[in-house]
Amino acid sequence: MLPMLVTMTIWDPFISVGSAIMQPLYWVVSGILVLFHTVWSPVFGQDSGWTWALAIISLTIVIRVALIPLFVKQIKSSRAMQLLQPKVRELQKKYGHDREKLGAETMKLYKEHNANPLASCLPLLLQSPIFIALFRVLDGASRLGDDGRPLARGHWLKIHPELVDSLNSSTIFGARISDTFTKAGFANGINSVHIVTILLILAMTATLFVTQLQLMRKNMPAEALTGPFAQQQKMMLYLFPIIFAIGGINFPVGVLIYWFTSNLWTMAQQFYVIRRNPAPGTPAYDAWEARRKAHHKDLVEPIRSDLEVEAEAAGTSVNRVIRQQPRKQTRSQRKV
Repeated sequence: MLPMLVTMTIWDPFISVGSAIMQPLYWVVSGILVLFHTVWSPVFGQDSGWTWALAIISLTIVIRVALIPLFVKQIKSSRAMQLLQPKVRELQKKYGHDREKLGAETMKLYKEHNANPLASCLPLLLQSPIFIALFRVLDGASRLGDDGRPLARGHWLKIHPELVDSLNSSTIFGARISDTFTKAGFANGINSVHIVTILLILAMTATLFVTQLQLMRKNMPAEALTGPFAQQQKMMLYLFPIIFAIGGINFPVGVLIYWFTSNLWTMAQQFYVIRRNPAPGTPAYDAWEARRKAHHKDLVEPIRSDLEVEAEAAGTSVNRVIRQQPRKQTRSQRKV
């Protein structure tokens, strides 16, 4: 018993520091939730689950808009990493016997081309604290404190305890926003919480999978689809959805709504970037060039059609019609 108490005492300072770090995030998350709850309340009602669901979706959009500059940096870095893979493989052949030299030359290559291997993780890393804060806020709303009321985490929910009660009891399709798959249990068989969470988990993992697949199949050159980096991308393609699918059964419905919305935003944002600014040498780039050529053809066709009509009327060729166009007269010729 004594060793257990000593172990718990050792972790107390770390728990206190973690709690102190999370307080500003609770403040931000609870503030944005309360703000958008106020916005949507006149439409659906203060205690409606759809009001809280839309507040969470609005919170997600605010966060993703704030992360757009980092997303652009991530796309540029990922593209540079993909295009550099042939050169990386050349370095591996040249310095494969010297790991220290290989590492130094590889980092030098990345630096010269402004490629950062960690940039692709920045949006996810910066979202993680918000994700944890939202999880804790919703988890608190699903638990009862010593006073028999749901726990309020975050300043704006603490000063509005009636909103914590509303968040605790609000439902969508019969499932409480604060419920999780595991907490629902199976005492009464499969219920609405199980169905809603499973559907959200499937939607969340599907959007994540499509996003990764879209990046690999459309915006990666053929030579970048082989080697260690490509293998890592393929592992992530299948591993991440599995991790989120397994972990999703412990997420409250509100957190699943947040994560699905975030994945949907990422998928649409990446589709737009790949379509408008694809990496050279990729299927997306070939499609982009084809669209440009088709657009240029559409602009030229009306002019050609007019010439063809004139040539047909004259019973001659288009080239002859062009040659027969009157030349511009000089000033002396106009005087005559």
